[in-house]
Amino acid sequence: MRAMILAAGLGTRMRPLTDHCPKPLLEAGGKPLIEHHLERLAAAGFDELVINTAYRGAQLEAALGDGARWGVRIRYSREGEPLETGGGIRQALPLLDGGDDAPFLVVNGDIWCDYDFAALHGRTPELAHLVLVDNPSHHSDGDFALHQERVVVEGESRLTFSGISLLRPSLFQGLAEGAFPLAPLLRQAMAQRAVSGEHYRGAWTDVGTPERLAALDTSLRRGGRG
Repeated sequence: MRAMILAAGLGTRMRPLTDHCPKPLLEAGGKPLIEHHLERLAAAGFDELVINTAYRGAQLEAALGDGARWGVRIRYSREGEPLETGGGIRQALPLLDGGDDAPFLVVNGDIWCDYDFAALHGRTPELAHLVLVDNPSHHSDGDFALHQERVVVEGESRLTFSGISLLRPSLFQGLAEGAFPLAPLLRQAMAQRAVSGEHYRGAWTDVGTPERLAALDTSLRRGGRG
């Protein structure tokens, strides 16, 4: 299976840390955030990786190279301007789609988690499979609800989308290139009952502010789980 790490964001909420460094290269626990993903993906058997870049993309490429250090092959989808999540994935499809509409893994570059990506091997979602987590304090209303392993827009117990998903290329069928978000596509697929999901209760952090990054760094350096 192929995997994509989303790494093209501007990181505006992380300023001034991102004034001269792309957010995925900010360190937690003594290594860049994106390196945690590379290690876990490699350990789970994902050896064909795509990383989209825009803001300070040359720094990312210089730091990661072709991925040989982690036993993976990295290819880059370069965006002149950030295309948002949906547009970025749409542009990278030629690098992700083997022609058989097989699902590929997508993970946000600005999260940290101890999720075992190997758990996604063998899953065959209709259009998408989302990993949901408990709502953090800064996002208490959540994003979606989980009902009998189907993700729905509304429900009693809402959870937060972790930024980890399996997507089929056909989710983007008929869409033109350009910038657009992913969430509306997922909602449309939910209306078709074509999105499965799971509730992950392990360690997960949305590294969206310098304060959260500092807390994660402290936890990891103390041997914690994020």
